[in-house]
Parts: sequence; structure tokens; C-alpha cells
Amino acid sequence: MAESKIQNYNHLKIHTQYSICEGAIKIDELKDFSKENKIRSLGLCDTSNLCGALEFAEKIAKSGTQPIIGTQINFKHNETVGLLPLYSLNEQGYKRIIELSSLSYLKNDEVSEPHLDFETLLINTEGVALFSGTINGLFGKLFDKGKFTEIENLYKNLKSKYEDRFYIEIQRHGDQNEIGFEKFNLTKSLKLEIPIIATNEVFYIDKSMHEAHDALICIKEKTYINEKNRIKFTNNHYFKNDSEMSELFADLPEALENNYNFPLRCSFRPLLSKPILPNISSDKDGDANEILKKDSVQGLKEKFKKFFKIEDKDLSSNNDYLMYKDRLEHELDIIIEMKYSSYFLIVSDYIKWAKQNDIPVGPGRGSGAGSLVAWCLSITDVDPIKFNLIFERFLNPDRISMPDFDIDFCEEKRDLVFQYLTKKYKDSVAHIITFGKLKARMVIRDVGRVLGLAYGFVDSISKMIPFDPSRPQNLTECIVGEPRLQKLISEDPRVKKLTDLSLKLEGLNRNVATHAAGVVIADKKLSEIVPLYKDSSANLLLPSTQFDMYSAENAGLIKFDFLGLKTLTVINNTQKLIKKKVKDFNIENINFEDEKVFELLSSGKTVGLFQIESAGMRDALIQMKPNHIEDIIALVALYRPGPMSNIPTYNDCKHGRQTPDYLHPLLEDILKPTYGVIIYQEQVMQIAQKLSGFTAGQADILRRAMGKKKRAELEKQKQSFIAGAVNNGISKDIAVGIFLKIEPFAEYGFNKSHAAAYAIISYQTAYLKTYYPKEFIAASMTMDISNQNKLSEFYEELKRLNIDVVRPDINECFADFKTDDDKFYYALGGIKAVGYEAVSNIIKERSLNGKFKSINDFLKRVNPKDINKLQLEGLVKAGAFDNLISNRQSLYNSIPNFISISKNIHENRSSNQIDLFNEENEDDYQNQIISEIQDWKFEERLSKEFESVGFFISDHPLNQFKEIFDDYKILDYQTFNSNDEFKDSNIAATLLKIQERKTAKGNSYAVLKLTDLNSVFELFIFSEILESNREILKEGSSLILTLVKSISNDDNRFKRINVQKIASLKDLVNKPINKVIFTLKSLKELEEIKNALPNSGETLIEIKLSDNDNDFDFQLDKKRNIDRKTINLLRNKEISAIIS
Repeated sequence: MAESKIQNYNHLKIHTQYSICEGAIKIDELKDFSKENKIRSLGLCDTSNLCGALEFAEKIAKSGTQPIIGTQINFKHNETVGLLPLYSLNEQGYKRIIELSSLSYLKNDEVSEPHLDFETLLINTEGVALFSGTINGLFGKLFDKGKFTEIENLYKNLKSKYEDRFYIEIQRHGDQNEIGFEKFNLTKSLKLEIPIIATNEVFYIDKSMHEAHDALICIKEKTYINEKNRIKFTNNHYFKNDSEMSELFADLPEALENNYNFPLRCSFRPLLSKPILPNISSDKDGDANEILKKDSVQGLKEKFKKFFKIEDKDLSSNNDYLMYKDRLEHELDIIIEMKYSSYFLIVSDYIKWAKQNDIPVGPGRGSGAGSLVAWCLSITDVDPIKFNLIFERFLNPDRISMPDFDIDFCEEKRDLVFQYLTKKYKDSVAHIITFGKLKARMVIRDVGRVLGLAYGFVDSISKMIPFDPSRPQNLTECIVGEPRLQKLISEDPRVKKLTDLSLKLEGLNRNVATHAAGVVIADKKLSEIVPLYKDSSANLLLPSTQFDMYSAENAGLIKFDFLGLKTLTVINNTQKLIKKKVKDFNIENINFEDEKVFELLSSGKTVGLFQIESAGMRDALIQMKPNHIEDIIALVALYRPGPMSNIPTYNDCKHGRQTPDYLHPLLEDILKPTYGVIIYQEQVMQIAQKLSGFTAGQADILRRAMGKKKRAELEKQKQSFIAGAVNNGISKDIAVGIFLKIEPFAEYGFNKSHAAAYAIISYQTAYLKTYYPKEFIAASMTMDISNQNKLSEFYEELKRLNIDVVRPDINECFADFKTDDDKFYYALGGIKAVGYEAVSNIIKERSLNGKFKSINDFLKRVNPKDINKLQLEGLVKAGAFDNLISNRQSLYNSIPNFISISKNIHENRSSNQIDLFNEENEDDYQNQIISEIQDWKFEERLSKEFESVGFFISDHPLNQFKEIFDDYKILDYQTFNSNDEFKDSNIAATLLKIQERKTAKGNSYAVLKLTDLNSVFELFIFSEILESNREILKEGSSLILTLVKSISNDDNRFKRINVQKIASLKDLVNKPINKVIFTLKSLKELEEIKNALPNSGETLIEIKLSDNDNDFDFQLDKKRNIDRKTINLLRNKEISAIIS
């Protein structure tokens, strides 16, 4: 490699995207750039964090470049706070800058930016290099304030502590005040004999990024591009090459020389670490391995007593116990060998604590549910032997990555577990940081704002970008797939600039957050291993690592997942409601073979049931007709792209329509529970063990090789499989054939341990809905109180179950959803904009002092803090005051009066003044403050209700259109869907929600959530129908849809429903009638027609009259004025009228 091609100048001030909304350099791009340009060394200097330190060190080193780890931290001197850069020269220095970065967050107040007192800099300086910083840093700010003597004294102090490791930085970006600051620094350098060093603050790699970076700074500072008084940087903050920097500092050779030599002083970079498993062994508590053995054996005895009803004295002679004990000892040997004892004990400890403190914990999750030790320690509630689960799927000595336990906790009480961890592990436990990114929609919104574009305009553009978490697209893909956006870009220069800047900023870190579910626990102070972060505004009990999950694991930390599962909260709250009637009810004691529960599941009426409530799942349940918990486990595992195609085979074999294929007689025991279909990863492992004599650990390696599809490893495993099978007396051809058959299954085989644990929760919810539907739905709706789409599904389910629902009523309903023996009360807290806390205060007042007698009474008694404009509007639109005053529009228009009066009453009461009105003139006063105006018409009333509640609760919009249903031969959706004699039909429905998405090929489609008079359902429409009907596809609009049904001819009878046409019902009703044919039975009816059609108009009238055996067929000379209302009045008199 020619020396001349090597970059000699060292960029020590690299700001990656971890300098949030300041640095615009992605480390992967920097790695490629370094390799391509043969960069000698690079210094990381992100602002206020070391989040990227390990990733930077690992990736930059791989490119052949020396990584130098630094950061800049805010320090406070007197009243001035500013940044100073610090670099680690060795491992001691790295630990020190980790400590300082952590302390800047942990020892800070909630108001200030993360910072430390300047005096902290003067302690433990070994291994740390310090730079004086930029014109925008601490000394630059002091310079701007004219504190020249202070700066000189501080420089002296720093030199005495850091010696030759303190450098005065010289920068030449052309930023404001930079020249004067340079002259001052050069003078002080000579006077105090402090070395100078040339640096360049690098925010982006290429100069063309300057404009986009300027927008990024505006995003950070919440300013606009066209603002004059804002932070602006020159266009010199790019990655300048060697010659540019040498030329820039040609007059200061000392500054360049110090820059060239600085990397030679740096001898350390953080390395990846093997997992550092926490060890809780101590002189006080004893050896972790012995504790694990003792607790596991004791736990097994307790399980046998509880579930098998076998006392301790009978265990030694019980074959099942001896079999379980053998499995237990086998697992313990592996756990101890892999130094996992402490890990199991830590997890067991906090789960037992949670259960003892009435905090619902899930039965298990992931492969950990396959461990008998975990079951004995109460980590899981799944007996792995009963469900045929394999421990080595979780833990075996051949595993490359270390597994962890994912534990589900009740969402409402998870914080209590964190409190316990904080108390027990103090400064050795933390959450894991996460980074929100400028994704396609977000970057358009942010850049649009800083460019000063109108909110509505930017919002309309961002909504053209599909939001589909299951298939995320970058902005380029979105533009390619959206013709409307392409048209705007080509025609509107504002949109062109918006997208150009957005494309450059897309993918950068936008903000810092906390992965609340992920926790790391170490056996030492965490800040000795990783830098820590604390978001003072988030009100979290624990700090977070500055490293994200990937870097935290690479640093050797083991993650514990504390996941919040709202279904556990729903089950817990349902149980509380049930116990008001059935004192001894306990969800843990339910029968898992209950016929009625399986009847419910087989009916597909699974709204609200965990994991099995989607439309596809409902169809699958109807086809499967489950009658055993194993069926639910299988369905949870099969209902995914790929294995889903095996559901019909499973069903046909289950119901005797097809003979199961067990591949080989030896495999029948393994495949019989799933009717010959390989569903689980555990089955693949068992096949390898049974046919080829693999150990469980070897079988797990085979399973992983098949899943990862690495050909070299797979070929190696294939040969071992065949050789093992041949040794067991199976011919080579048969062994090869079996391997080829199981390989595709292994690619998408599901973890049975996880499926079993979650199937238990699914069954529990099904049991509750079967026997306690009102309590279950009340708890479910309260859990989803702010999700109005979900509430609408539950409301339809209540109607289906014929449960009497009390509509929102200020005198009857509560903040939550409640139920008693006869009624179900809709929650006032479920109304948009009302606010749960505010409405709880109103309900509290009602319970203390009785129902509200009038609007005046309501205003007198309720605190004005609980009834702002939006809250009152929500209550009025939802009909909560209908039983006091039924005219919603008069109440709505009077809301400003109500707020003013409520405040006056409250103020007068506070100052002990007499009320403005008393009971004698209350009615007169109420008439004065309520506007006299006609109520909203039917359609507008329901439209307002929809805005407030999210669906239609007092009536249905389709009821106003029923008069035309016969004209258009409209069926309800359930009838059309369930009766295969109907191949096409019109249906009428109101649109509740529309979600636009993209197919894998980038084509647009939309999911329509619709409601008719009998049900809520979903339909898909594809791009052509979507584009041609955009104007009428508005939420709340009533539509007529022409549907076509196709049913495949195979045994599975696959059904597809396509939307062929869409029209607005309102437009159809208002559409002029071209022709009406009346069929009359008498002259009397002709007289009725004559009286109904006095005026001329645009409708041709044809009359067919049969009277006294005479038939007449004639057409009126003049067209008449007739509307649908008149036609329906005549139809009500049994006069036949056909619109054509």
C-alpha cells in the first residue's frame, strides 16, 4: 500500500448519528468510507454520550482503521455550562470517561441538561486526554462572555492535572467568533506552554449533506430554516481529506504534528465480550449451584403434591416422580456446567416475589418453557414433560448465542417488580436504551415543519406513505410505489425539496427512549462495564445502559425480559369481578378439557380472546373444531406465513378425511399428536434423536442449521443425520428422503414451548368468555379504553350476546366499563377527549351527593378543572346528557356558557359569595344559558357520535337508507358470507376505518373495517378500486359495495371475496330517478298516484294497471317530480313501484 494514499490527518471529532439530531454519520457508512479511503485512525466524539462506543470500535477496527474512543460532556463552571471533549488513552481512561458520562445523567437534576461540575474534571485524570473544545463549548462560551482571566486560570488548573494530555483545540470552520477565539487560544498556548491540536468538527461525510444537516439542526432546536436568529453552521463540517486539512493548517505545523501523533498515545479500544453471567454465590448466602439443586428438588416435590396429589413419603416409589427427577438432574448438570445457576435463581426470585405480591405473571414464554427446572422454580407454569418439550431447545453446551427468559407480567403492576429489582440489586441493574429513528413518515413530517410548510399539506403527503410495521418501506420505495407522490415531486418544487432533504436524513437517530421491557443485571456496579443514561422526564425507576441491546449483549451483559402483557391484566381484572359473585374462583384451577369452551372456540366467536381473535384465526378454528388443548397449541404454531398451508392437512387428518403420513414407523409416536404434520422445532429435534441417535444438543444444532439455511453447515448436518440413521438400520435412501421431507418444516417450525405457554393463556380467556362473558368483556374494554376500534368490536360482540348496554349517561355510567346482573354500563372514560381522571372525579361527586338533576346542578357541583371545552363536547356528542336535555346541538352550542358559569360558581364559592342563581329560579336560568336551536338531524347527530365514541351506539347510519335496500337487492354481509349460494351481491355498510398498505411487490391495497346492521367485518380492496374511490372512502361514510365470491374446487373449499364496485349511499339516495314503473291493482290506486305526483319534473312514469280483468299499460306524457320518500310512502300503501 503506497504511503501517499494513506490519510495522515486524523479526524478526532467524528459525530455519528448517536449525537442526536446533530451528527449525520451512520457508523456502517463510515466503516465503508474508511476502508475505501484507507483512513489511518478516527476519533469518536459524540455529544453527551458514549452510545456508539462499542459499535464504533468494532466496525471501524474491521475496516483497518484505528478507533479512538471519546465523547464530549457538559461541564458547569459557575453559571456557564458547556461541552468539553475527553478521550480514553488506555483501559483506565476508558473506564473513567464511562464513569463521567454516566454521572452526567445519574447525578443531575430533572431540569438541566446532563452535566457535571467542572471540579469533577480534576479528579482521576489518568489515562484521559482532554481538549479545550469549540467556540460553542465551555471555553468558547466563557470567551464570548469576556471571562479571559477565568479561562487562563482554568487552563492552568487543567494543565497541572492532565499535564501533556491537555490540548488547546484550533478549529477553522469559519463559524462565528472562531477567529478571535483562535487568536486568544494561540496566545494562551504560548504563554502557558499548552500544546495545540488541529481538529475539524465532522457532522457528515460529504459536503453535499450541508443543507440536510442544517435541517437536522432545526429539528433538534425546534426552529425553522428561514429563522434568522438560530444556530447555523458553515458548510465546512464535512470529512475533509488530508490535503485540505494540511493546507488549512499549513501555518500551524505544531497543531498538525500533534494531530498526527495523537493516535500513537491511544492504546485501547473496547472489545466484544463473552456473556458475563451474574454470580450470586457468596459466603453469606452459599453456593449458587447448591442452592439451585436444593430449590429445584424441593420445587419438584411441591409440584407433585399440588398436581399429582402425591405426598413426600410416597415419592421414592413413584415411577413418574423418578422419571421427572432424572430429567431434573440432567437439566441441572447442563445449567451448572454452563454457569447458569445464578441466572435461574435471579429469575426465580423476582417471579416468586411477584406472585407473592399479587402481580400476575405469565405461564411462560419462548424456549424457556421447555425447562423442568424452570417449572420447579416457578419461573414457568408449563409442565414440559406433559407437553413433550425439550430443555436443550433452550440451553445446551453447543449453543452459540446465550438464551434468556422472557417473562410476561401484568402491565399495570410491572413497575412494582422494577422497584423490587432496584431495592435488591441497587446500582447493578438497568434498562436498555433504544433509539427512535427518522423513518419515512417521521422524516417527512419533521423536515416539512422546519421548511415552514403548512401542517395540513405535510400531513397529506405523509399519509401517502403506507404505515405497515410488518412490511416497513423506506422513503425511496414509498415514492416508487405511490404515483400521487411522484406527481407532486415533479410538479411542486416545495415537495421536491422536502423529499430530497428527507431522503438524506432518513434512518438517522431522532430521539432516545428506553426499552422498558429489557433489563440487564450484573454482579458488579454497571457503570464499571457500560455507560449509563437516565431520562429524567420518563419517570423510570431504573437508569438505562447507553448501549442498545446489540451493544449491551456484545459487552457481555445478559438481558432479562420483563414484558408487559395486557391479557394478564385482563384476566386478573376479570377474576376480581367474578370474585364478587364467586368468592373462591381461581383461574389456575379451571378445567382445561371443558367441552363448552371448545364449543365456543369451534364457533369462531373469539373476539377478545388472546392470539385467536383475528378473522383468519376465526375461520381456522371453525375448520379445525378443536377439542383438546393440543389443538390450540398447534394452531398458535401453524397460523403464520408458510406453515399456514398445513392447517387444512392437519384438519383433514384430525377429522378422518385423510390418512396421516408419519414418514417412518419409528416416527409415529413423535408425529401422532399433530396428525403427521411437523409443526414444532422440538419434533425436528426428536426425529434426529430417534432416527439418527443425535444427542439433544446435536439435534438443536441441526434444527438451527435448517432454520438458518446455511448450505455448508446444513450439508455437514445432513451427512451426520444419514450416517446416524444407517447405523440404526435404516437404508440410506430412506434416510435421505426423510431428511429432505423434514428440512422445509424445520425452516419455519415453531417453538412448541412458546406455543404451549401462549395456548394456555388463549384457553384461559376462552374459559372466562364462555362462563363470565360480561365480566370478561368489561375487563377487556377497560383495558382497551383508549382504543376505539377495539371498543367497537366488543360493542358488536355485546349486541351478538344480547347483553343490554347502557349507553353513555352522566347519571348511570362510570369511568370504567362496569357490569351488574342485568346491565352493562358503557364507560364515560372511553369517550374521546373526556379524560379518565376528569370523568373519575365527576363520578366520585355523583356517588357522594347523588345523581345530577339538571345541567345547572351538574355545573354547580363539578370542579371546572374537570370540564374543559373538549371534554364537554365529547360528552355531549356521545349523548351523555340526553336524559337531562335531549337536544344535543343546543347543549353543544352552549358549552362556552357552561364553562364560564362553572368557573364563576367555583370562584364565588371559593370567596364565600352567594351563587348567581338558587333553586327557585334555576329552571329559568337554565333556559337562559342554553341556546335555543333545532337539534342535529339524524345523519349529523350520528356523525358527531362517531367522532366522539368511534362507532355508532344510539343508532346506525344505515337505518336512514333502508328505504332503498330493496331497490338495490342489498344483503347483510353475514348472510352473503355464510351462504355459498350467493356468488355476488350488493351489501350496505358504514366505513369505520381504512388502512392503506403495500404488497410485497409495492402495489397499493387497503383494509376496510366496515359495519352493517348486524356485524363488523373487514374487506380488502386493491389499487384500482382504491384509487377510483378515494373521495368516498371517508371514515363514517355509508357505502354500497358490490361483492363477488369465488370458492376453490379443492377439498379445502378456500373462499375469496372481492370488492368489485363501491358507491356512496348518500349519492345514490340523492341521485335523480330516471324512471319508475308502478303496477296497480285498482283505479283507487291510480288516484293515489295522481295525488302523489301533482308536479312536473325529470322522472318518466310508466303505469301497469289491472282492473276488472282489463290490463292497461301506459306512460304519462309529462315527466313528474318524484323522490324516494314519495315512492316509499306509496309502497307502504302496497303499491308496487320499481325504479329503473
